[in-house]
Amino acid sequence: MKSEIETLSPTRIKLSVEIPFAELQPSLDEALTRIGKQINIPGFRKGKVPARVVEQRVGRGAVLEEAVNNAIPKAYDELVVENKIRPIGQPTIEVTEVADGDKLTFTAEVDVRPEFTLPAFDSLTVEVEPVVLEESDITQQIDALRGRFANLAEVDRASADGDVLLVNISGKTETGDEVDDLSASAMSYELGTEGMLLGFDEAVRGAKKGESRTFEFTPQNGDWVGVPLTVTVEVSAVRERELPELDADFVSMASEFDTVEELRADIETRLGRLKKMEQGNEARNKIHDVLLEKVDLPLPEGLIAAEIEGHFHDGHDSGEEHRAEVETEIRTGLKSQFILDKIAEDEELTVGESELSAWLMQQAPRYGMAPDAFAQALVEAGQVPMAMADIRRAKALAKVLESAKVVDTNGVVVDLAALDAEMAALASGSNLSN
Repeated sequence: MKSEIETLSPTRIKLSVEIPFAELQPSLDEALTRIGKQINIPGFRKGKVPARVVEQRVGRGAVLEEAVNNAIPKAYDELVVENKIRPIGQPTIEVTEVADGDKLTFTAEVDVRPEFTLPAFDSLTVEVEPVVLEESDITQQIDALRGRFANLAEVDRASADGDVLLVNISGKTETGDEVDDLSASAMSYELGTEGMLLGFDEAVRGAKKGESRTFEFTPQNGDWVGVPLTVTVEVSAVRERELPELDADFVSMASEFDTVEELRADIETRLGRLKKMEQGNEARNKIHDVLLEKVDLPLPEGLIAAEIEGHFHDGHDSGEEHRAEVETEIRTGLKSQFILDKIAEDEELTVGESELSAWLMQQAPRYGMAPDAFAQALVEAGQVPMAMADIRRAKALAKVLESAKVVDTNGVVVDLAALDAEMAALASGSNLSN
């Protein structure tokens, strides 16, 4: 097999390939076998028709076409590996000549990852917020725990955030038609959580028992999307939470601890760890932004245009501003993939089975699925390679952070390796306890 590679642009190449007919023989044999299993010829068992008879029945052209369609993808894949080509998307194939008994020639145009230079990782610096644990943070956690065991007491006053209201809701169109989707009776709702319709909390805040409030609401999805509706809320009760006393009896009942001091110490430790994790996430996000800023590389414009059109294939194009936002997201995402994939290749990073399992455990709850079911869904959708690529890119970013300098706004160096070691130890301890 002969081949030539032509660079059409920094992000697109053209392969010109010539396959001698002798090298097509395995594909011709496969084609004859495959066609022979699909046709019925009197006097022969299905799948046992001689090649000569198959060719006579369907014609030499049909056999050649089947063989060519089988040979080209194999040849293309072989050349991609042999020449270390990094294709993006599927190639555009054009068969230029099929000379029976002589040769097959074809061309393949494909977008590829451009060549670019990475900065030295130890030259990168990011600044993050310091870890600060306030007394109010601990108090808030304790009050949240107390709130889970609180009693609800009805009060005769204006409602305020934190109160649990009992409400009846109804909705109408501008013509007075009832909207069944906005009808509910005796609904319990905590004011201030912004968990209802847009404008609900603002409208109801300050209402007393027996009062009704109305507000305008225009749905952004569903059967009434874009239709202005009038929502009426009747408050049938205002209730406030009565928190239990914070003492040893409550602590032993609500937690595994015996004293308030032990509970506070545990909360302080967990909050401190959480804030360190948030600091680590901030560092990862910022080092990612630094890489995007430092690395200059061309992007495949044809692929970007196709992705933009694919995004709007359903017709939901809300104007040039929205289209520009989508284009920016696509460009940023593609550039990020190029950079992180190159880092992963240069550092020879791989993804192990344990890392994939940990990723599945982490991601499954986001989709409301058990890890096993989520894994099966990925396999059925053919998305396991995509998941592996995401894990590998995350490892690439972590690799950069190992060498980059991370400091907080006070100038204190942040040791992310210590945090990773602490989290690994915790995970190990959790696994042992299980």
